[in-house]
Amino acid sequence: MNKQLSLSFEDTAIAFESKSDKALKKANFLFSNIGKPWLVKLGGIMTPIALKLHLPIRGIIKNTIFEQFCGGETLDEAAATARQLDKYHVGVVLDYGVEAMEGEENYDAAVPEFIRAIQYAASQPNIPYISIKITGFANVELLEKLDAKQALSGAEIAEFERVRQRILAICDAAAKHHVAVLVDAEESWIQQPVDDLTDEMMSLFNKQEVIVYNTFQMYRHDRLAFLEASYRKAKSAGYVLGAKLVRGAYMEKERKRAEEMGYPSPIQPSKDATDRDYDKAVMFCLDHLDEIAVFIGTHNENSCMLAARLLHEKGYDHQHPHVSFSQLYGMSDNISFNLAHAGYKVSKYLPYGPVRDVLPYLLRRAQENTSMSGQMGRELKLIREEMKRRGIR
Repeated sequence: MNKQLSLSFEDTAIAFESKSDKALKKANFLFSNIGKPWLVKLGGIMTPIALKLHLPIRGIIKNTIFEQFCGGETLDEAAATARQLDKYHVGVVLDYGVEAMEGEENYDAAVPEFIRAIQYAASQPNIPYISIKITGFANVELLEKLDAKQALSGAEIAEFERVRQRILAICDAAAKHHVAVLVDAEESWIQQPVDDLTDEMMSLFNKQEVIVYNTFQMYRHDRLAFLEASYRKAKSAGYVLGAKLVRGAYMEKERKRAEEMGYPSPIQPSKDATDRDYDKAVMFCLDHLDEIAVFIGTHNENSCMLAARLLHEKGYDHQHPHVSFSQLYGMSDNISFNLAHAGYKVSKYLPYGPVRDVLPYLLRRAQENTSMSGQMGRELKLIREEMKRRGIR
């Protein structure tokens, strides 16, 4: 096999081939402003108030930040976005972006919503995944007690069994329809019961094909060891480990809580340490592809290039069923579209839901983006390079 890998994340013609000149100009405007932390902070305060007061800003949100980062308000709209991406061989992770409402009734009501999404994904050619959060089906206080290994009352034991049955129903539907379920990571103080539940689902559904993936947040200093332990557990129990690798999303919150409560922070001492463990995790998964299916969820170009290069050098097919790359919809198109163009399996995380309900997700996305070191500058630079290439003023 040719050892030279022909792949570049600098090719803006491929990166933005799906965008019209008008869409490119709009993205330029949006990323110019998302890069201003004061504006994002102000928007985070003012937007929910404006919506509550029924001020006419819904249309502005829908035509700007919502359109950039969301697939639509309904499953049908999300599927139309997915069909557009399919033209460029980019798949989709369906992500119901509505923040979970608490209470047993709401947890129960969420289950058919996700089963509907699974059935819909199964009917489409390029929606191989859906994403779920266990906190959408479980009370956080209950998960905290489980994580802390506190004794549960009879009522709490019954409550957790209902949580288990909800997740079981979703994973069972996913297995029947051959759609994979990516289980999101949570904060460290509720992660253990999430891991245990996800491990159980993997042991039930990951024998013939890989249906369930757990998420490993590599900004935690203990997760590389946990990935290796999860692999050994899966191997001895005879199922394939589904591993979604991310850097992580709760850093400030984690550090603050550790400081306030006087325990050692679970977060890596530096970004370099996170990057090192992330890349080690990628290498570990690619060294054990028979027994691990890896979902490489990152906006880091070096990590994506490392994985693509290793896959290529090891002589694996670029479309290997156990390897997939993913970035958020509306970001890092230079990675997603160039990987897809080079024949790798890529999907976009595609949130959908009513504008008002998805707003907390969008505001969090904007806030995360302002704190992602250099990410906005990189997005803008590439967009402007493509505008220049096309002669757009």
